[in-house]
Amino acid sequence: MASFHLIRYAGLDAMRHMAFDRPVLRGTGGLRFWRLLGTGKGRSMSLGADLRRWAMFAVWDGEPALERFLERSPVAARWREDSAEAWHVRLAPLCSRGGWGGADPLAAAAAAPRAAPSGPVAVLTRASIRPRRLVRFYRSVPDVDRLLRRQDGCLASVGAGEWPLARQATFSLWEGAPAVERFAYRTSAHREVIGRVRREGWYSEELFARFVPFGSQGTWDGHDPLRPVRA
Repeated sequence: MASFHLIRYAGLDAMRHMAFDRPVLRGTGGLRFWRLLGTGKGRSMSLGADLRRWAMFAVWDGEPALERFLERSPVAARWREDSAEAWHVRLAPLCSRGGWGGADPLAAAAAAPRAAPSGPVAVLTRASIRPRRLVRFYRSVPDVDRLLRRQDGCLASVGAGEWPLARQATFSLWEGAPAVERFAYRTSAHREVIGRVRREGWYSEELFARFVPFGSQGTWDGHDPLRPVRA
């Protein structure tokens, strides 16, 4: 299983926490894969960064490993004590393709075929952008961002990155699989960008994954974006 955590700190010392958290995470039992991520402002994957808001994506041996981390890790304790806002969600992988750091961290978890979910879907995309394609990539972002903000069925989204400019990711929540399909394949701006990505070879590595989100806790911009879907 996987998890996603979005933390907004009260002050600007979050970068120090990020540096100190890395050795702790390396020694965390049951944690197969993790990435600490800076975030853009609002929903955007633009050049602007929100220095108070940070994220972590993680893959675990199982839910007990995540529970131990949340209960005992000093990283999770700092999230509770030092954050102005925090949101956590557990993720059951549905499908995954591509790589992150040379391998697909979800390959084993997403190997078994699953029925299409009838409820909310979470989507993670990430890419390593070739340096010579950075300008084209960031010129394409505003049109897709505007489309995403207007898109029916998108509950929440955030742009993130593990390395300034060139290693970017998005995490988004949707009312269901049909809403994801409409955005991915039936909107001209998004189709055009995907076509250019393939034709012009923008990425040296990319990953696309879908999940069933469950067990969410806390708030994201003042509310839990999954709660209205469950009500």
